[in-house]
Amino acid sequence: MSETPSTSFSMVRRISSEGQLPSPHQLGITQPVVAKRISFYKSGDPQFGGVRVVLNPRSFKTFDALLDNLSGKVPLPFGVRNISTPRGRHSITRLEELEDGQSYLCSHGRKVQPVDLDKARRRPRPWLSSRALSTHVQRGPAPAAPGMLRAPRRLVVFRNGDPKTRRAIVLNRRVTQSFEVFLQYLTQVMQRPVTKLYATDGRKVPSLQAVILSSGAVVAAGREPFKPGNYDIQKYLLPARLPGISRRVYPKGNARSESRKSGNWKVSIITSDLPNAGTSSQIYIILYGQHRSSAAIYLYGTDGARFQDGHEDTFTITVGDIGTLFKIRVGHTNSGLSPSWHCKEIKLWDLNAGRQFHIPVQRWLARDQEDGEVCREFPVLNKGWPILPVTVYEVHVATGELWNAGTVANVYIAVYGEKGDTGSRQLFRSKSTLNFLRGQVDSFLLEAVHLGNLYKIVIAHDGLGPGNGWFLDDVVIKDPTTNREYTFFCHRWLDQGEDDGKIVRELYARNNSILSARQKLEVIRKETWAAESWKFRKGNTLQFYNRLTGGFVRLHPDSTVDAVGEKTDKYGLFDVIFNKGNVCIFQSHELRHLSLALDNGSVTGMASGGASTEMRVLSQPNRCALLESARVPGHLVIFDRHGKITNESSAGYADLSKEFVVFVKGIGDSDCHFKIKKNLRNACISLESVKSPGLFVGLRSDGQAKPVVYTENGSVFFYPQVIKFGRENPSGMSVTPSQEEKILESRNQQEMPSEPEARGAPSPSTAHGFHLCLRA
Repeated sequence: MSETPSTSFSMVRRISSEGQLPSPHQLGITQPVVAKRISFYKSGDPQFGGVRVVLNPRSFKTFDALLDNLSGKVPLPFGVRNISTPRGRHSITRLEELEDGQSYLCSHGRKVQPVDLDKARRRPRPWLSSRALSTHVQRGPAPAAPGMLRAPRRLVVFRNGDPKTRRAIVLNRRVTQSFEVFLQYLTQVMQRPVTKLYATDGRKVPSLQAVILSSGAVVAAGREPFKPGNYDIQKYLLPARLPGISRRVYPKGNARSESRKSGNWKVSIITSDLPNAGTSSQIYIILYGQHRSSAAIYLYGTDGARFQDGHEDTFTITVGDIGTLFKIRVGHTNSGLSPSWHCKEIKLWDLNAGRQFHIPVQRWLARDQEDGEVCREFPVLNKGWPILPVTVYEVHVATGELWNAGTVANVYIAVYGEKGDTGSRQLFRSKSTLNFLRGQVDSFLLEAVHLGNLYKIVIAHDGLGPGNGWFLDDVVIKDPTTNREYTFFCHRWLDQGEDDGKIVRELYARNNSILSARQKLEVIRKETWAAESWKFRKGNTLQFYNRLTGGFVRLHPDSTVDAVGEKTDKYGLFDVIFNKGNVCIFQSHELRHLSLALDNGSVTGMASGGASTEMRVLSQPNRCALLESARVPGHLVIFDRHGKITNESSAGYADLSKEFVVFVKGIGDSDCHFKIKKNLRNACISLESVKSPGLFVGLRSDGQAKPVVYTENGSVFFYPQVIKFGRENPSGMSVTPSQEEKILESRNQQEMPSEPEARGAPSPSTAHGFHLCLRA
């Protein structure tokens, strides 16, 4: 079932897949072409201007590679999973079917909404549009949501790579009705195309909510990447004159005028003399005072390279009136050829007050050293002020159980307390091998100067990667200094294609008496396993149906494993020979010397009894199962769409690639055989035991099955599920004619079981293959 990589790009078809007349140059003899130039549009979105892609044998060797590339360019909730012709009549499955100069639609499902391509092609660029901004939005007041603009505020907008070119604007409801309207407004203000926004430290600002929650400055860019610069916002945000203060007169010799609100500081940073201690990255510093904090101030020089081994670099900076200094944060952008940096110490001089501060550092700021952090916080000892301890907070992030709830995007968090904030930190190093999987709780450590009582967090992701949407249940932060836990409940999508389309959430601490979503997840897991654990009893024979490939897992004599088998394939049967909780060993029914194993992240066949053959079964709420290595948690059995073994990063199909429908083969006992009795009066069926005539399958109010004598009550009545042909395809896709014939044929084979419902309740639509045993 695997596809051969496309190598033929030389033929130009005479008739398009939509039945359009060929262009004049196609009427003659076909000529070989070096590449195909193709336009891709978003299904159902005429406002999307399209993506132009050049296809040649070197750029895309497989159709999957093209889908992955388009997933990063076409904004779809689960990435690009389907390409079709403009009217949605025909799906494209091979590179050879794409025609030079044609246009196609991208969607994340088989359902395609046609688009008027002429309208999409004519859509004017934002900086060329002459329409008033008010024509894009609906007028009228709307209730302010958390994180949305409640009152006008000032924002400094820098030009990308040119900090001297800046504009101070006022955010109000007129220009913040939508992110698109705001970008158009900035295009007019900056007098250049603005299509992207960045924070001053280089992080992408993906939404209007992120703008409103920013530190007060953004960098406006076109299509070019972020360019570091000294984007200092303090002197542009402060008003020229403070009302009621600037006109006061002070006698000579008294305190300085209160109108003097800018502070001049001298900063000296010493890089360690350790090998490779210097950095190629951009260093920034943030000062936290009693009144406020400064913005991220980048430290640049004009006399050669800075921050090299054993060197001391000195700068003079200007910040606003931050009040009494109590902590600093120093970090870098992790850019360049050698971004790792080891800082020895930092010296600060308040040139206005004449005070000096010395901060010993002696820490790495590097992804490959210590804890992997690229920013550090340090308390400042100030006479008459208590020094705050450095605290390592435990951050537990619970991803929801909904389908496709996990994300591959980079997740960031900012924690706020009575004594400041942590700034934006990436959550990237947890105890789990793979972060933010569906139904998983990931634990991280976050080091910061103690924040006091916590009251809110801002959590977001960068929206990168196919299927980057994320369903967050809750965040629990433990403060080891006070031994308190703070719960921040969410239970919402951070997804541009779900819910309200936002990927930034502002969450406030809840009372610990409220049951956290993390505890709810544990309850759901236990209930699901209680309903599904019977399948994995020792002695059962199982088959694993992969939802992505539509085939069964097979273990071949040469120890290779795939997921394209038929249900009658003898290599697709596995016996449960070991069971301890949800840890099992699945031995091949045909090849008794081999069992399924996960060895170094690869699925293979190995001799039974080894640690690599022990699989942990993770039951999902949709009654599917994930197979995880018991020895290396986080390593899962995953297949690509061709049924070949792959890994999490390259699967690209969310949970379908690692979800299995588990079928249990019949025991052969007569207790498991039932006759179907049709009840024409109410269009339902009942199941009568073959061994004990007169006994029927009944359901109690708690969902448990029991043998009952036939009566007119509803406990023995089951309503069949209406299915067009055969049984329902577990992957949720439509069944092809060839599959229909095989399914209909399999229904006549008594040995093939169907998947029972929860807690042993039978499913009338598949009653011919039940393995529910009824004993009198």
